[in-house]
Amino acid sequence: MRLAKQGGFVANRKKNNKKPNRYLPNIKRRDFLRGSASGMAGAWMSTWPWQQLAAQQALNPVSDDWDSGQVRHLLPAVNESQFLIKASFITAIADMPQLQIRNGATSRVVNGYQNDTSGEFWQFQVKELQADTEYQLSLQDSRGNQLCEPWPLSTFPAPEQNPERVRVLFYTCAGGPEGEYFDIGDRRGNLPIAIRRRLLKRGLSFSPQAAIANGDHIYWDLHTWQGEQAGELSAAGRASNFDFASRVMGGSNEEAMKLAAGPQIVPLYGTDFRSTPVYFLQDDHDHWENDSPLTYPVPWFQLQLARTTQQLYYPEFLPDATRSSGLPYSSSSARGDLSESFGTLRYGQLLEVLLYDVRRTLSVGELNGGFLDSNVEDWLVHRTASTDTRHLVHVPSNPPGWTAGKWGEWYPDMLHPETGELTTQIPKPHWQQGWLNQHDRIMQSLANMKHRNPLVIAGDLHATGVGIMHGAGNRDFSDNPITNILCGPVGTSIRGFPSVVRGVRAAPSQYLNFEEQVVPFEQHGFTLVDFEQDKIVVKLFKWDVNSQPLDAIDTLQPYHIVELDRP
Repeated sequence: MRLAKQGGFVANRKKNNKKPNRYLPNIKRRDFLRGSASGMAGAWMSTWPWQQLAAQQALNPVSDDWDSGQVRHLLPAVNESQFLIKASFITAIADMPQLQIRNGATSRVVNGYQNDTSGEFWQFQVKELQADTEYQLSLQDSRGNQLCEPWPLSTFPAPEQNPERVRVLFYTCAGGPEGEYFDIGDRRGNLPIAIRRRLLKRGLSFSPQAAIANGDHIYWDLHTWQGEQAGELSAAGRASNFDFASRVMGGSNEEAMKLAAGPQIVPLYGTDFRSTPVYFLQDDHDHWENDSPLTYPVPWFQLQLARTTQQLYYPEFLPDATRSSGLPYSSSSARGDLSESFGTLRYGQLLEVLLYDVRRTLSVGELNGGFLDSNVEDWLVHRTASTDTRHLVHVPSNPPGWTAGKWGEWYPDMLHPETGELTTQIPKPHWQQGWLNQHDRIMQSLANMKHRNPLVIAGDLHATGVGIMHGAGNRDFSDNPITNILCGPVGTSIRGFPSVVRGVRAAPSQYLNFEEQVVPFEQHGFTLVDFEQDKIVVKLFKWDVNSQPLDAIDTLQPYHIVELDRP
């Protein structure tokens, strides 16, 4: 194999040598601090020696013998006939890179599409593939030099196929600036990237066929969302050097965006997911701030940030024959027929997962407000009533069932200003009745699904837990109650847990008839779900930074298992 050499790179490294982080150490500290990342990290980060960031990488001893070569990060999405791969390279590539696709004796090459102005970020979309087939992929430059070691990637079964089982990894809140970890119970800020990566590697060690990353990939925090200065530019916003009146792509804004977003994505994923399709939903931090009504609608510049980071770093959703191409933020362009906010994970006749962003299309207006465009709601209800898959799961970016009294929730519960307890007896400022009405219609469609066991898996609340929704308001779901799962956060900071920042843990809304089977744990973790012909097995994992040693991550086992038999 010929590998292109760059900056002293040695193609044939000895096995089990840990790879250097190819992103963080090469960024000069002063340059990093010129991006918005300095403000996002808070005042404590501004005093760090840069070397401490790199030192935290030693917290992830798990090596990967696969040779990434010139590739900095690699993230794929697939369906039954297509691949969409996002990649970045250590240095900009002037000439168009190519993706070679092999299956047995057949081979073809697909040209890359440049997603940034410098040539660091490329995507590769491959169409007309065979369903349920493993392909060998390799990246090469225009001269035929291999840019990394070849790797396998498989398409999903076709809609008419009926596989026996599939396993999916779910998690949330993997973003945020780098933190520090010293020992059990001794940490600062978010978990270090290396520990987040270690958690994800433990999830991948169970060999899921796909992964779903549900929101909070990038923490911008460019506005203040609490107190008298709510809605004004935060310290992060003021220190970012962003020109908020200009476009993101091109010039200084593009570089600042990469400096802020790159360290939250690139070293976390690297190339670990190269053979595991991963589907990204965006949430509040990806668009604006933490549930702030005063930064709604999404400011023009921050909408650009959300869309641009998705364009560069992680795949959009591929087309699906059962999903209208006319949904918001779904379009056909030179980059392909893709959807930014609404997606489908379809695995033959066995499983359909409906993925929907409830932040970007949020609207206000008394009874007419909604989290979702009416066409999106129609798609969800229509697919939920379908009968062509044995299992169907809803994955919204905002969880039904629980509340922490935040503005951008389905429910009217808020923190009482005197008692500090959740209540529905006081009007929640800026909250919209139309959101709750839409919630009821969607939940009713799930409860009406008598041929399946209704299941919702969500994130946002930085917890892992299980609850059963028996009713909402005057609606009775007891004949077919809805199982709700909080899938677990990967990188949450200490102040990211509701009990710390709000003084209350996530709790069932008083509007609901809701049974908590597992009271939400504010601990880091993830969820694995096995979909089999006649049942769903949900396995919840958690790692307690305050009581468990670091190496416990490498042997984590489920702390709770839920089995749902198909009716």
